[in-house]
Amino acid sequence: MSTPPVSSTLHEALAGLDPEAAAIATRARAVLAGAGRLGVAYSGGVDSAVLLALAVAELGADRVVAILGISASLAGDERVAAYEVAAVIGARVVEVATHEQDSAGYQANDVDRCFFCKDELFTRISDEVVTEHVLDSVAYGENADDARRPDRPGARAATNHRVLRPLAEAGASKAVVRQIARAMALPCADKPAAPCLASRIPHGHEVTAEKLHQVEEVEAGLRRLGFSDSRVRHHDQIARIELVPEEIERAATPALRSAIHELVTGAGFRFAAVDLRGIQSGAFTMSILNAGRTGAPGTPVPKPAP
Repeated sequence: MSTPPVSSTLHEALAGLDPEAAAIATRARAVLAGAGRLGVAYSGGVDSAVLLALAVAELGADRVVAILGISASLAGDERVAAYEVAAVIGARVVEVATHEQDSAGYQANDVDRCFFCKDELFTRISDEVVTEHVLDSVAYGENADDARRPDRPGARAATNHRVLRPLAEAGASKAVVRQIARAMALPCADKPAAPCLASRIPHGHEVTAEKLHQVEEVEAGLRRLGFSDSRVRHHDQIARIELVPEEIERAATPALRSAIHELVTGAGFRFAAVDLRGIQSGAFTMSILNAGRTGAPGTPVPKPAP
C-alpha cells in the first residue's frame, strides 16, 4: 500500500509540533495563502522541501510547481534525491536549465558569486516557467537564520525579482524547519546541508565545469565509502577534504586512507588532504567577510597566492 502524499496528512502531522513551531508553520501558510499559483525554487534540501510541502497543503498540488535549476553546480545525486522528496510531497517538478557559468561575475568567483547564480535562476524562472505554467508568484526557501547571515548574496537577487520568503517571514529557524520536516516525515528532514558545488572553489579562482565535476566525483565516492557528509575544497592539485569531525579518525585507517587517495587521484587531483577542523559551513566566504569585506557586486577579491 502506497504512503499518502504529505499534503493529505499535514494537519495531523502539524498537531504534533510544539506550540512555537506550530505557530510558525501557521504563519508561513498564511503567507502562502495569498500567493495564487505558485512556483517554488526547489533543490530537494530541507528548507525548500518544507516550503513546497506547506505550499501544496495550503494551495493544492494543482496550483504549485517545484522548479529545479539544472547546471554543472548541481550534483547528480542531489538531482535524484530532489525528485524522491517531491514524490513524497506529491508535487510536480519542472526542470529549468541555468547558465550561470556564462556570467563573468559568476566565473570571477567573488564573495557575491551566489548573487549571479540566484539571479540567473530567477531570471530563467521569470522568462521560461512563469508564463508556461501561469504562475502568480515565486517563492524560495530562505529561513530566518539565513536572513541574518552576511554570506547570503543570493537574497539580494530574490529581492530584485520579488521572490517570496515565507519561511523567513514566518520566523522559521533551521531548527524549526527541521522539526516541521520531521513532523511531515519528509525523507530530507535530517539531511545535511548541501551547498552548490561551486562553494568548494576558493574565491578569486575561476569556477569551471571541470573543477565542479572533480568535486562531485570525490564527494560521491566518499559517500560510497560510508562517510555521512563531506566538502571537497578544490585547491588546484590538492583536494582538501572536510568530514564530520567524528569520522576524521576513520579516514586515517589504512584501508580507507588508500581508498581515499585512489579516489582523489582518479578524479584528477595529485594530493589528498583531510582537514582536521572538519566541515566548515561557508568557510571560504566567511573568512573574507570576517576580514572586513562587504561582498558587494563588482568589488574584486585579490586572487590568493598559490
